[in-house]
Amino acid sequence: MVAELKLGVNVGYWQRNPDDQTDTVLAAERLGYDSVWTAEAYGSDAFTVLTWYGARTSRIRLGTAVVQMSARTPAATAMHALTLDALSGGRLILGLGASGPQVVEGWYGVPFPKPLARTREYVDIARKVWRREEPVTSDGPHYPLPYPGGAGLGKPLRSIVHPLRPRIPVYLGAEGPKNVALSAEIADGWLPLFVDPAQIEPIFGPSLAGRPEEFDIAATVTTIVTDDVAGALEFAKIPLAFYIGGMGARQRNFHLDLIGRLGHAEAAANVQELFLAGRRDEAIRAVPDDLADSISLLGPIGRIKERLQLWRDSPVTTLLIAGVRDEPTLRAIRDLVYG
Repeated sequence: MVAELKLGVNVGYWQRNPDDQTDTVLAAERLGYDSVWTAEAYGSDAFTVLTWYGARTSRIRLGTAVVQMSARTPAATAMHALTLDALSGGRLILGLGASGPQVVEGWYGVPFPKPLARTREYVDIARKVWRREEPVTSDGPHYPLPYPGGAGLGKPLRSIVHPLRPRIPVYLGAEGPKNVALSAEIADGWLPLFVDPAQIEPIFGPSLAGRPEEFDIAATVTTIVTDDVAGALEFAKIPLAFYIGGMGARQRNFHLDLIGRLGHAEAAANVQELFLAGRRDEAIRAVPDDLADSISLLGPIGRIKERLQLWRDSPVTTLLIAGVRDEPTLRAIRDLVYG
């Protein structure tokens, strides 16, 4: 249980033109929200959109939830991060994720195996770039520097730019117990997706046991303020059906595995089958109501106030509100959380 939750807003993917949520981000900053977060999958990137919002704000922190590691080499990500961090006055939080084999191998054209080892190397190289203590080298098998081969002329280099901060916060998007444990070991925070606050401790308690005192658990929570609870549940099921059914291979889907750990393995398998069969409306309806409700904040403001206690009683330290765009609703959520 945390003394006080922090609030952020997750604006998600930039999916269409126009899809400018500057008004939402400016409202969140005015209202005292701590952070704004962008995402990427296999369309728009996270850094460009975050820079767009960063240029229009002055205080709110800027997070990626998440940058896909396979999209860029560690040095390229470190360059993006140190540039945006400096231009924004030290406001960046770099959220990283391994994604899954469909996207990694099908979209980026690089191998997926051993994501934990790759993550460890990736973060280590990025931090070497930011510290700028010496030319960057790495003897790991996944991102060796200099590259062993090619022209044979690779040279260890040091960034020509002095980063504003020698240690930019790194958060990891993680769903499995081993990946969550890696977050607690090497990162500054964990970005859980589709998480029931009442089940974090039973499922992930051992993985989080060694986390440092200031470790931030920043959970994205679909939030819909409405008197129509049934309608809100149907809307909250849409991303669940998409991730369970479409964001992973039939034989290897980390989101499906997570839903199984939450106690809905049979239902998740059914959702996946319906989704892959092209019966997407049925897949959405097949998502259990109690699953969608447990990972979200849905309904009238009084109901949301009651359900907020579940999050206060959990290890979560930051709520990333997703799905809210208007200032009155952002204010109402702010007032519930901050009092």
